Amino acid sequence: MNKIDQDAVTFDLPFLTDDLPGIGGILKKRPEDFVVEEIPAYEFSGSGTHVLAQIEKTGIPTLEAIRHIASALGVARRQVGYAGLKDARAVTRQWISIEHIDPEKIQQMSLAQVKVIQTTRHTNKLKIGHLKGNRFIIRIRQFELPREQALARCEKITHFLIRHGTPNYFGRQRFGHRHDGHLLGGAIIERCPDKFLDMFLGMPVADEPPIAIEARRLYDQNRYSEALDTWPRQYHDQRRALKSLIKTNDKAHAFNVIDKALKKLFISAFQSHLFNQVIVARLPGLDQLLVGDMAYKHENGACFRVEDAAAEQSRCDALEISPTGPLYGYRMTELTGPAGDIENGVLAAAHLQREDFRRMGYYRIKGARRPLRFYPRHLMISTGDDEHDHYLQLCFELDPGCYATNFIREITKNDTVL
Repeated sequence: MNKIDQDAVTFDLPFLTDDLPGIGGILKKRPEDFVVEEIPAYEFSGSGTHVLAQIEKTGIPTLEAIRHIASALGVARRQVGYAGLKDARAVTRQWISIEHIDPEKIQQMSLAQVKVIQTTRHTNKLKIGHLKGNRFIIRIRQFELPREQALARCEKITHFLIRHGTPNYFGRQRFGHRHDGHLLGGAIIERCPDKFLDMFLGMPVADEPPIAIEARRLYDQNRYSEALDTWPRQYHDQRRALKSLIKTNDKAHAFNVIDKALKKLFISAFQSHLFNQVIVARLPGLDQLLVGDMAYKHENGACFRVEDAAAEQSRCDALEISPTGPLYGYRMTELTGPAGDIENGVLAAAHLQREDFRRMGYYRIKGARRPLRFYPRHLMISTGDDEHDHYLQLCFELDPGCYATNFIREITKNDTVL
């Protein structure tokens, strides 16, 4: 029996402000309606062997932009460092780093959806997490309410969220364009290569490109050679797995040839799914500490065990600390007491044990604790008009790893806008 029940997976996550009506509307009608800019974790020195470039990309994912950049510069993708992944359906400004390259070569690069804003130098490569936060400018359009009423509702919701925090869900983009990354990760944790391959190469969904739908349909009919001929060449891992399957007729072998880093992303998506379920289990009390919690200090990211929840609650009310949820792995700190009971229940519902993550030694799934809530800084709300429509605009900053769409969905009460 499969441990992961696909029918039980849902992105219909509850709102914290469910009793406050939203404004509706449309998000990301145009990429320029969703602007995000990275705030680096440290000042760049201006000297060193690593050239850093601030790029602005429009309408493509970070990894695709990096692939285009690496190709244009004639370097391997692994040589391009970056601090975080950014939305495809947006205008995003982020930093990349490449060692031992002429900065003028970067500045002269010409790509359709990527432009270079500025360059500098530093002493080390950018790595995931080298961020202080992200700055957002987001416009919501086509809300049906009168502008003044929409503004009033938005202010009421955001006032509540600033006092109590916003659910720190992992957003849909964490789970891939087919929204099945967590299912693929679950199959890896279960050690079910057949199940993984059948999802990775088959099971078409309606909103995929027609050529991908056809390739998956051929796989489902066991027409592996035709499926291989159909997959476009940029789908490297699908093609590699199919070549192995054609040669060996062994799904375990085909699973093994798929890129390890890609499989780690799928495992990360499954960790994210379980984390979301812990948030659901603790709603509406994300601002309430429990005995046995590991509390997160927003000032520096450190965690500590909560022995006396009542004594620490005032710090939680002041948004100095927050309860945390699990990113399961071999180094993750386990909770005790009532807080631990909640997390144990989520794991049991997935028919898994912590040992299932500990034995994934090949992937080195360390695990971590992550705050269950976040709150925006420097929030400004306004309304306006442009040549496209009227809009409600929100400007704010978030800590790295927090999804602005979680904040916006509480305001709109409409997941379809995201």
